[in-house]
Amino acid sequence: MSLPLPTPTTRDQHRAPAVDTAPPTRSKVSGGLAVVACAACCALPLLIAAGVLTTAGAAIIEKTLLAVSAGLVVLALSMWWLHRRRSTHDAAAAGCGCGGAGCGC
Repeated sequence: MSLPLPTPTTRDQHRAPAVDTAPPTRSKVSGGLAVVACAACCALPLLIAAGVLTTAGAAIIEKTLLAVSAGLVVLALSMWWLHRRRSTHDAAAAGCGCGGAGCGC
């Protein structure tokens, strides 16, 4: 059984645009690089066992990879926050197209 469609009203025409909350591509790339840095840090014991790295070299690389990974995570989260903030601001500024003049939408 099908139901009739509701009749469009003038209020439906002034619906606010949707806010984009999905992470942007640059944030996904930064997060992916942080995961790669973490995986490389976890692979250090295998490289030591294989004789590719010494323990002193692995300690230096471990500290560097952890710092890089933490920095990339912070960067990814801040880019996502900034994207959501801009998207929300743009959606609020669009409003109903009256330009904020109090047209009574």
